[in-house]
Amino acid sequence: MLTLTRPRWQPLIHRLTALLLGASLVFSYAPFNQAWLTIPVLVLLLALTRRSSPRQAAQTGYFFGFGWFSAGLSWIYVSIDSFGGLHPILSVAVLIVLFLYLSLFPALALWLWRRSSRWFADAAIWLLPLIWLGTESLRGWLLTGFPWLELGYTQTDSALGNYAPWLGGAGITLVMLMVSITLIRWLQTRKAYFLVVAAAPLLLTFVLPLLSPLERTGESARVLLVQGNISQSVKWNPDQHWPTLMRYLNLSRPYYEQHDIIVWPESAVTMPEPFTDDVLSDMHEHAAATETALITGIIDYQNDNYYNSLIVLGQDAEDQVEQPYHHGHGNRYRKHHLLPIGEFVPFEDFIRPLAPLFDLPMSSFSRGSFRQPNLNARGFRLNAAICYEILFPAQVRANLQQDTDFILTVSNDTWFGRSHGPAQHMQIARMRALELGRPLIRATNSGISALVDERGQQVQTAPQFTAATLSADLAVVNGTTGFSRWGSSLNWLLAIFLGFIPIFSMVKRRQNK
Repeated sequence: MLTLTRPRWQPLIHRLTALLLGASLVFSYAPFNQAWLTIPVLVLLLALTRRSSPRQAAQTGYFFGFGWFSAGLSWIYVSIDSFGGLHPILSVAVLIVLFLYLSLFPALALWLWRRSSRWFADAAIWLLPLIWLGTESLRGWLLTGFPWLELGYTQTDSALGNYAPWLGGAGITLVMLMVSITLIRWLQTRKAYFLVVAAAPLLLTFVLPLLSPLERTGESARVLLVQGNISQSVKWNPDQHWPTLMRYLNLSRPYYEQHDIIVWPESAVTMPEPFTDDVLSDMHEHAAATETALITGIIDYQNDNYYNSLIVLGQDAEDQVEQPYHHGHGNRYRKHHLLPIGEFVPFEDFIRPLAPLFDLPMSSFSRGSFRQPNLNARGFRLNAAICYEILFPAQVRANLQQDTDFILTVSNDTWFGRSHGPAQHMQIARMRALELGRPLIRATNSGISALVDERGQQVQTAPQFTAATLSADLAVVNGTTGFSRWGSSLNWLLAIFLGFIPIFSMVKRRQNK
């Protein structure tokens, strides 16, 4: 009679455990926010892998990654099923291909770790932070990058989030790996100093806020967010252009005089420039007359190219209009990091005819520059990022200037319905506020729209799936965080420093022979 303890069952149990560990991570992200879960999962993953061969480690990493991404990114099915025009089986197949691809990165990380144990024995585990940082950086770059579900985001609301202004989200991942590794080493050796090393970075989280270089100036901006809640199924219908615009205008008009900045979400104005120049000029004049700046998402058409853009109407300077609106005026932002399939289609002549999923409305955009000037609105300067771009800390950091007052991001998460996707997106955006030490303005079509302070805390949040306005004062902040000054450099230095531990251990071992 077969039992589960026989060797033939062990690989199956091993892989199933890895799969479940990865899947459980979904609860550590928003909206579940069980941040405590991440380190125990990492400890169990390391314990599961520490005696594996490189091949077995790769398999463990692959199953772990498949559980991690299939549970964490399952919300993508909502958009594919609702708007992709595919049979449900094909929709699932598309998702599985994505998850299998993303699973390659944790598989590679664990394979490299166990491969290095050939030379460094048990001490090779200290190479894992450097390896993980490398493979996650690769995931955020290869094929334009998809860095969603970085482990650091799980700690946005925990004490470990205090590392964000110094190390960023990726650095928080390193800290959690370091804690997990020291706990594994304690379990292996029972040496008490490993517990001390594990506790040190956790205790440091309570000291870091005292070292913050940020200081509020006493100045603030009165900001209004307008959430139109336009159904995605009709948004790009030409008959809907005017009703959509009127909804945003009617929601905004009562508040012009009481606010410095009014923000509409991504592509709130669905008729492209320059076909709406007359209407936009009227909006500009009205906003200027009330000494207000209005920022809206719009599609810009120039020289046979379409750009997913933000433009500023109304008063750009503190007490006057320095740059009146006209099509092509400089007070605008063009999205740089485009979403594959959603905003551009690689090999489009071949792929577009395959299914409606690959031929969505407005899926043929051109890129803006990587670095662009901040937007000027009522004398305040805003570092802009549109939707998917907020996932890329290097880009947001590159556009942060010494006199930047706020981070501005607009989005349309209506594609993902009532799934956990919008909550994760909001969590990612809040991490950028923490990293760069600037308040965040986030306007979306159907939620989550929010105003966030420089500590990543939501000041005001609009209810989802409701046409609504949201108003609050955002404080202006001075000071430069470590992450905004040095970026990921400290993370690489920390990871390289830890990587020397197995080298010293190997040298010492050879000297003792």
